[in-house]
Amino acid sequence: MSDVRVIIQRDSEREERVVTTGTTAADLFAGERTIVAARVAGELKDLAYAVADGEEIEPVEISSEDGLNILRHSTAHVMAQAVQELFPEAKLGIGPPVKDGFYYDFDVEKPFTPDDLKLIEKKMQEIQKRGQRFSRRAVTDDAAREELADEPYKLELIGLKGSASHDDGADVEVGAGELTIYDNIDAKTGELCWKDLCRGPHLPSTRVIPAFKLMRNAAAYWRGSEKNPMLQRIYGTAWPSKDELKAHLEFLAEAEKRDHRKLGNELDLFSIPEQIGSGLAVFHPKGGIIRRVMEDYSRSKHEEAGYEFVYTPHATKGKLFETSGHLDWYADGMYPPMQLDEGVDYYLKPMNCPMHNLIFDARGRSYRELPLRMFEFGTVYRYEKSGVVHGLTRARGFTQDDAHIYCTREQMGEELDRTLTFVLDLLRDYGLNDFYLELSTKDETKFVGSDEAWEEATETLRKVAEKQGLELVADPGGAAFYGPKISVQARDAIGRTWQMSTIQLDFNLPERFDLEYTAADGTKQRPVMIHRALFGSIERFFAVLLEHYAGAFPAWLAPVQATGIPIGDAHVEYLQDFAAEAKKKGLRVEVDASSDRMQKKIRNAQKSKVPFMIIAGDEDVANGAVSFRYRDGSQENGVPRDQALAKLVDVVERRVQV
Repeated sequence: MSDVRVIIQRDSEREERVVTTGTTAADLFAGERTIVAARVAGELKDLAYAVADGEEIEPVEISSEDGLNILRHSTAHVMAQAVQELFPEAKLGIGPPVKDGFYYDFDVEKPFTPDDLKLIEKKMQEIQKRGQRFSRRAVTDDAAREELADEPYKLELIGLKGSASHDDGADVEVGAGELTIYDNIDAKTGELCWKDLCRGPHLPSTRVIPAFKLMRNAAAYWRGSEKNPMLQRIYGTAWPSKDELKAHLEFLAEAEKRDHRKLGNELDLFSIPEQIGSGLAVFHPKGGIIRRVMEDYSRSKHEEAGYEFVYTPHATKGKLFETSGHLDWYADGMYPPMQLDEGVDYYLKPMNCPMHNLIFDARGRSYRELPLRMFEFGTVYRYEKSGVVHGLTRARGFTQDDAHIYCTREQMGEELDRTLTFVLDLLRDYGLNDFYLELSTKDETKFVGSDEAWEEATETLRKVAEKQGLELVADPGGAAFYGPKISVQARDAIGRTWQMSTIQLDFNLPERFDLEYTAADGTKQRPVMIHRALFGSIERFFAVLLEHYAGAFPAWLAPVQATGIPIGDAHVEYLQDFAAEAKKKGLRVEVDASSDRMQKKIRNAQKSKVPFMIIAGDEDVANGAVSFRYRDGSQENGVPRDQALAKLVDVVERRVQV
C-alpha cells in the first residue's frame, strides 16, 4: 500500500504527515471529538473523505461557523426523517441551516400542531440515540430522478443543478458539480433508514448531535415565491452542548420580553393597524414624545456639525429614478407606479438621494460652498414582501435621517473621517457604545461605474474605518450598486448585533446627474457624493432602543420622566404644583390623581417603566420636600423640592440611565 503525504493546517501551524492510501479525514483527527468535518482545497468534506497526496487538510471544529452549519443541517435531516416516519405522506422541501438554527419545509395536508412538534422532537431523540451514519453517495441526474420520483420538490431541485440560489436555501441541496444523496444507515445492521438529496457535508453520525430543540412552525411559500405552493416550515435549533442550548433558550426568552412589538403595545407607544396595512406604523402620543425627542436631539447635533436642512416630496416622476438607476437596479423594492398626467408614471420614493441631487443642481455651485452637507428626515416607501415585514425593524414606510454630503476629491478623506466620528459619537449619546465596523465591497454582478473608481472609493473607506480603532469586518459583495459603504454594527444590552448607520462613497450618481461645481481655477469639476443615514430609519432605531432598554428608557427619552404619587388625596394638589414647576423647566411630569391605593399607583408606574416616582405625604408637605422612588425599588426620602427639581434636570441633561 503506497504512502500519501498531506499537510494538516491549523490556523498558522502546518504539519506534514505521511499516511497510507485510503486514510480518511476521520483517521487524521482520530480522538478529537470536536472535529466534525474537514476543509480540503477550500471545500468542506465529510470526515469519511479519503485524503489524496499533496492535499492540505484543515480540521473543522463543531463550534466554528462551518461546524455549526454542518451540525444544524444534519439535525434538519434528522427532523425530516422523523417527520416522514410519523407522517409518511409528507413531501420534502428544503432544510438549510440558518442563523442559530435550521428549518425544513414540508408539504402536508394539515398544518403541524404544537403536539405534533413534541412527537417529532421525541422521534428525533430516538433517531439521535440510534447513531445512524450519514453516508454520502454520488448519483447521476437520471438516477436521482428515479430514486426521488415520489418527491416532486426534490425533482425540481435536480433541474436547478448549477443555478441553485443561496437566497432560498436550494444550494444546500444541489450545486454546480455532481449530485449526491445522503443515506442514513443503521449503525448495527447497515440497513438504509432514510435518504435525502443533499450536497453535504454532514456529521459522521446522528449520535454526534449534542443538543437540539424544535422551536415553532409556520407557513412558507416553496422557495420563497408567492406563486408557489404554501408549505409547512418547522424551525429548530442545535448547539454543541446542552449548556449552550440552555443559554440560547434563556437568551431567546429575554429577547422575547424585549420584543419591541410587545413593549410597544404594553407601553402604548405605537401600533400597526390592519386598516392601514402591514409595515405601516402609527405612533401614539407617548411614542410620539420619544420620537420627537430623538429627532430634536439629532437636529441640534446636525446643526452644530454644519448640516443644512432640506425637504423633498414623497412621490416623483419615474424619469428621476431612470436617471439615478434605481429603476434598473432597485425596481423590485419599489411600489408600482401610479399613472397620472396622461399616462406619466409617478413613484413613491424609495430613496431621498436623487431629489437631493436636484437641490444641488438647482443653481451653480462654487468650490467655496463645499463640503455641502444636506440633511432631511425623509419618509420613503419600499415594497417588502409580507413574509419579511417585522414590526418597526422591517417596514414598508419609514423615515430616514438622511444626509448627502457633496465635496471635492481632496476633501473626501477628511469628510468621511469627520462623518464617521460624528455618527459614532451621536450613537453613543443614545446609549449604544459597543461597535464594530463592516466594509461592504462591490457586487461584481450588480454595480455601475468604473473598476478604478470603485477601487479608490473602497480603499478610502478602509483607511477611514481603520482610524477609528474598531474591529473592521469584510462584507464582500455587500455594497449598493453605486458605491462601497461602511456600516456601523452595534451590539445591544443582550449582545445582539444591529446594523445602524451607513456611510457610502459614491462617484457614480454625480456622474449620472451631471453634477458640477466651479473650482478655484474656474474649471468645472465633478463633486464626490457621500450618502449617510445615521439611524438608518427612525422607526427601526426606535425599535432598537426600545429593545436595548427593554422599555425602561433613560429619563431624557422617557415619555413620562416622573410620576407624582400622593400618599393620600390631600397631597394631590401639592404634587400638581410640583409638576407645574417641573414643566416650566421642560420636564415631563404627571401626577396620578386616580382613586387607586398608593401601592397600586406605584405598581402602575413600575409597569409603565417611569424613571422616577415622586412621592409626597404629610411630612413632605410640611417640610417642602418630596421622596424619590427609583425603578429598582430603592427610595430617597425628604429631598427639598428645589433639589428634587435640580436632580431631575441634571439627569435629563446628562442623558444618564437611572
